[in-house]
Parts: sequence; C-alpha cells; structure tokens
Amino acid sequence: MSTISQNFSETLYGHDSVIAIQRNPLKIVKEIRVEIVRKGLHFLIALVPSLALAFGTVFTFVLLATGVLAYTLSEFARFYGHRVPLISRLTEIASRDRDKNHFVLGPVTLGLGAMLAIMLYPNPAAAIAVYALAFGDGTASLIGKAVGRIRIPKTGGKSLEGSLACLIAVIVPSYLVMGNLWQSLAISIFATFVEALPTKDFDNIFMPTAVGAFVMLVVA
Repeated sequence: MSTISQNFSETLYGHDSVIAIQRNPLKIVKEIRVEIVRKGLHFLIALVPSLALAFGTVFTFVLLATGVLAYTLSEFARFYGHRVPLISRLTEIASRDRDKNHFVLGPVTLGLGAMLAIMLYPNPAAAIAVYALAFGDGTASLIGKAVGRIRIPKTGGKSLEGSLACLIAVIVPSYLVMGNLWQSLAISIFATFVEALPTKDFDNIFMPTAVGAFVMLVVA
C-alpha cells in the first residue's frame, strides 16, 4: 500500500482498520471465531426475562448470582494453574489476545448487568434492558469484528457497521415487547449511543442499567 493511499485509508477508516486490513487473514478468521464463541455465550443472557417470568425475579437473581460466583471461583482457579472442567476450556476458547494471562472479567460483568436489570426495573424495562445487553452489545461486537471498517472517533475503536447492527438488534426485540415503533426506535438509538461509549468490559453493566432507565422514561 502506497503512502498516499494508506494516508487516505487512515483518514476514511481509521488507523486501526488499516492495520486490520493488512493483517494475516488467518489471524482475522481466528479472531472472528473467538468472537462467535464469546457472543454465542453472550446471547444466552437473553433467556433471563423468560426465566424471570416463569420462575420469578428472586429465583432468577439467585441463579445468576450462583453462576457468577461459580465462574469467578473457576477463573481464579484457572488463573493460578488449576483447571476446572468445561468452564476453564470455554473461557480459554472465548478469550481474546488481550485476555491472555488475565482474569477474564466479561462473564462476571455480563451476569451482574442482567442481575441489575431485573432487580432495578419492572417489565418491560427489565426485559428490554437485558435484550439490549444480549443482542445489541453482542451483535455490535460480532459485526464490528467481522466487517467493521469505518471507525467512530473517540469510541475506543467501535465501528459504524457495528453500531448499525446494534440499532437493528435492539429495535426488533423492543418492538416485539412494546408494540410501539417510535418508542422502540428511540430506545434503540439510545442503546446504540450507549454501546458506542468506550466503557470496555464494563459496558455489560452500564448498558442494561442505562437502557432500563431510558425505557422507564419513554414509557412513563
């Protein structure tokens, strides 16, 4: 790539995207596979509203808390060289390069985010908050990693493609829950804005709490 074309590409797409384009394609495929595993687990949190409806909020909260505790203990064990069957293996498969030799915090914040949503808000706010976490954040990350090229300034590397995917992924469940297109659109736009903030692993906590509060305002 010539200096002129590289400078133009960096202006259009961002420096990180140009580097991604020039990287080994096999490494990119590996990263996408890791992201698919991560977000496949991420999407499972969408079961929380159904569990809360079927078995009650308290039961679902205790179930989530138990899962977070079990994962935390297994991750500490893995970190100190003691593997826990299945959990440690899944953690290793779903770990990004930046997670190597570190405590993988994502599942903890994911569980905490869902717990906060169902405890802080009634339905439909709680359900939409969890769906925004599961589908909006998860889809944005997956699409951004796979095809993201146009970077949004001051977002820590978030892409326009990922944000558009988030918008669609939130508006669909919001409309199915609420049945109001304009309210669902407003919620999805807000969720997309929140998802684009550079909150790193803590987006799993910030996104459902912020979206839940916004839904409460919209439906008031």
